[in-house]
Amino acid sequence: MKKVNPITLEVVRNALVAYCDEMATALCRTAYNMMIFEVRDYCIGIVDRNGDLIAQNTGGLPIFLADLGTAVRGAIETYGVDGFEPGDVLVSNDPKRCGQHLNNVVVFTPVFFEGKLVAFPALRAHWVDVGGGSRGFGSTSSRDIYQEGLQLCGIKIYKAGKPNEEVLRMFRDNIRFPEASFGDLRGQIAGCRLGERRLNSLFAKYGQTVLDSIEQIWDESERLARKAITALPDGTYEAESFIDNDLVDQDKTLTIKVKVIVKGDEMTIDFSGLPPQARGPINAGQSGGIAAARVAYKMLVAPKGMVTEGEFRPLKVILPPGTILSAQHPAPLAFWSSSLPTVVDTTLRAMSNLLPERITAGHKGDMGGIAIFGQDERRGGRRFVCTDIFGGGFGAKASGDGVNAVVSICQGAVRNAPVEVQEAYYPISVEAHRLRIDSGGAGKYRGGLGIEIIITGQQEFFVNTLLQRTKMPPWGLHGGKDALPMGGVVETVEGERIPVRQLDSFRIKPGDRVVMWEGGGGGWGPPEERPAEKVKHDVEQGLVSLQAARTQYGVALNPADLSIDEAATALLRADLAKASRGMK
Repeated sequence: MKKVNPITLEVVRNALVAYCDEMATALCRTAYNMMIFEVRDYCIGIVDRNGDLIAQNTGGLPIFLADLGTAVRGAIETYGVDGFEPGDVLVSNDPKRCGQHLNNVVVFTPVFFEGKLVAFPALRAHWVDVGGGSRGFGSTSSRDIYQEGLQLCGIKIYKAGKPNEEVLRMFRDNIRFPEASFGDLRGQIAGCRLGERRLNSLFAKYGQTVLDSIEQIWDESERLARKAITALPDGTYEAESFIDNDLVDQDKTLTIKVKVIVKGDEMTIDFSGLPPQARGPINAGQSGGIAAARVAYKMLVAPKGMVTEGEFRPLKVILPPGTILSAQHPAPLAFWSSSLPTVVDTTLRAMSNLLPERITAGHKGDMGGIAIFGQDERRGGRRFVCTDIFGGGFGAKASGDGVNAVVSICQGAVRNAPVEVQEAYYPISVEAHRLRIDSGGAGKYRGGLGIEIIITGQQEFFVNTLLQRTKMPPWGLHGGKDALPMGGVVETVEGERIPVRQLDSFRIKPGDRVVMWEGGGGGWGPPEERPAEKVKHDVEQGLVSLQAARTQYGVALNPADLSIDEAATALLRADLAKASRGMK
């Protein structure tokens, strides 16, 4: 490898990320479903001829971290490095390699320099339907992958620029919403073609220097990661939590045990303590489990900067086959990501005493999504599916309160679809989408708040959803209190209140209400150390109730004008401090 001029190196480095961001913009502008153009459930990257990550867009989902190459490597094994031509388009959601639900579809195309394959632009995006029992996200009742839709394992849908109409017709005939899925497919192809043009222009200008720059970027990323790990004390750090159930046995929780081992300039994340693969569809394949380890690792070692294959070289993941994050084919994967936020959260918790200034308290710990589907009577009975992501609270940290109404640690920059867009597109009404009072854990720094969502409709529709972490509250740290966990009910017109944990094609009648509560984030530090004026402000803003101000923070406020009763507050806080000391 030839040493690259530093200025040229920076031009190439930033160009690669810019190309990924530009491909993301192209996808958003052309996609058909809100999970892409509003929620932004996608990831865009450039991988080399071996499937190693060169660059990734700045808004890509963390759970897709450096994971696009698994799909590409499958196609390389199928066709060989010399089995690609300019103009090819390949599609993959291979569950054996990608380890994810089949809705996450990767589209990628080859790029050549001087007749040699050098890279693949690759775009993974969430399709609303891939056939099978999947509508929006998946079915909680699936028991193997064959119930969950089409498995597309590195299939060429374009060969040398010509579409394979027979394969495309097969896709179309097995998908409920082909207009949406094929619209998204065309958007992904457009993003790949844009990536091809940008890479061709970069190679035309710099030639072999581009490949030399990539090698140097990887080496620099590795060196910085090793330096960060070396700064940590050697040792084995452990933590434990649990998730609700396996979607089959509703009353049996699943224990999550993780270890983080620091030795010299290397880090090992040990997932061998995870429960065995489940009968229900909460499993992820091996690649999904490695992605979870990479999310935690990057937050611990290299939270900022460009994502490259090099920074993961010092990471070793222990993940034996047959756990919920290394499930063996044909295990069901419809809700593959439901346990990942808790696994990542627990991995960080293992390091919370070692790094108190960097590790946040527990966050909402759930992916928080819903799929609503049926036939739109306003449009002549046309079938529809509406999917959305819900926000919850992030844990507080040593320097401030947790953030309100954000997605999980695994979802990065995704966001909820605007209420107005949902109501314009679909026959539903969003009665409420608001912060959930008292949901954040009390502490010197308050945990972020979850949200409350109430959905109604004037016509019948059906709902798929899965709530995790309804039993395991997001934890506080260093004296901070736990947050409220997730929950929900369906309130029927007959006056019933049906608990929501997992709904699969659940019928919602006109006038029924779907009410969901997202979890908050845990608090950081003793609540009695939070300034009384801040507690008063939280009450004024509707974030904390008068009762919680008194019982959790020890702040007595006069109901009439919310003035602070200094004498009563001093007594309350003395009692809280005494109780805290007694718990130690």
